[in-house]
Amino acid sequence: MMALTERQPQSEKKAARARPMSAKTVVVLCATSFFVGLLLSGRMTLLMPPPSGSVGAASSGHGSRLSLFSDDCEHRHKLEEGNPNDIMNEVSRTHQAIQSLDKSVSSLEMELAVERAKQNGGLGAAVPSKRGRRPPRAFVVIGINTAFSSKKRRDSLRETWVPRGERLRRLEEEKGVVVRFVIGHSATPGGALDRAIDAEDAETRDFMRLDHVEGYHELSSKTRTYFTAAVATWDADFYVKVDDDVHVNLGMLTSRLARYRTRPRVYVGCMKSGPVLSQKGVKYHEPEYWKFGDEGNRYFRHATGQIYAISKDLASYISINRPILHRFANEDVSLGAWLIGLEVEHVDDRSLCCATPPDCEWKKQAGNVCAASFDWSCSGICKSVDRMRAIHSACGEGDGAVWNNFAAAAA
Repeated sequence: MMALTERQPQSEKKAARARPMSAKTVVVLCATSFFVGLLLSGRMTLLMPPPSGSVGAASSGHGSRLSLFSDDCEHRHKLEEGNPNDIMNEVSRTHQAIQSLDKSVSSLEMELAVERAKQNGGLGAAVPSKRGRRPPRAFVVIGINTAFSSKKRRDSLRETWVPRGERLRRLEEEKGVVVRFVIGHSATPGGALDRAIDAEDAETRDFMRLDHVEGYHELSSKTRTYFTAAVATWDADFYVKVDDDVHVNLGMLTSRLARYRTRPRVYVGCMKSGPVLSQKGVKYHEPEYWKFGDEGNRYFRHATGQIYAISKDLASYISINRPILHRFANEDVSLGAWLIGLEVEHVDDRSLCCATPPDCEWKKQAGNVCAASFDWSCSGICKSVDRMRAIHSACGEGDGAVWNNFAAAAA
């Protein structure tokens, strides 16, 4: 009898626990969640009276609000009764929508900041856009860093992965892919070096000229100027910097960047953390080594300098803050330093740093075409002028890949 008495409260608790909610409670919960959702999504305008004072318009608005309320409750009820997969799909769609909204807000904030900087004279763009006109839309701007002495390198790229003439123009107009060789001017503007580039550009029409004095130890400054000028010239989703001794598959590069199109503040490349070299006279010596801690320390994670991409909002950030961005000896370290303190997504994409054949060739045969290939030992392709054509033949994706595998950017 005692045992029966002890078990009775437990059964009563189970019964109380299993008792379903009343219909009134369900309605209250639905209504509460509905109005909270309206507040969070900024849709309270739906509850405002229609502009027309007619009874028909009022009753129509009242009916649409009831319908929206009913649909919302019914949708929530279905999710409660559905299987876990439906709930997870709904969560995934919501997460994607939030990411897209975050990207849009970030882009709008940067556009406002850019316009404000232009009005205040603080943008410092080398190629300012015409007042009142937006720069032309593009998906990606690919700036190929080059020098006065690198004509043979440029020609080797034009003979392989860089389109020429009408194909270059069509790629830009139909696919939103802009490709330019990026170069500044000599210490004596208008001299023989500048005239040679002028003549080459008149023939090829594939240069982007910067208000920058060329020099190996000025690469950080050149990178900063490039992003500033590119943002002022094209309204793109991504901006890429690549060296002129790197092999690139444009179709694979654009396809990989398209994966991150809806994400805000994206920094894509082969992330590394090399040693800070304090010894004078060695390659990649860092004069400001003491800023990175004790001797023997390593740099923070940053993309290797042969090729990397940043999203529009980050390029705009560099453009706006150009005068106060510190330049370290190595341009890839400088870019990493500019972004390290921001809310940035670092994407370590190893397809951007494949080795030259046989590595990229084997990967191509396995169905994993590389976006970019070079030799780590040379910080680019060793003897690139002599080898670029063979590498393109072994590791190239085919001339039609960029046209067939990538959807055109929205105008």
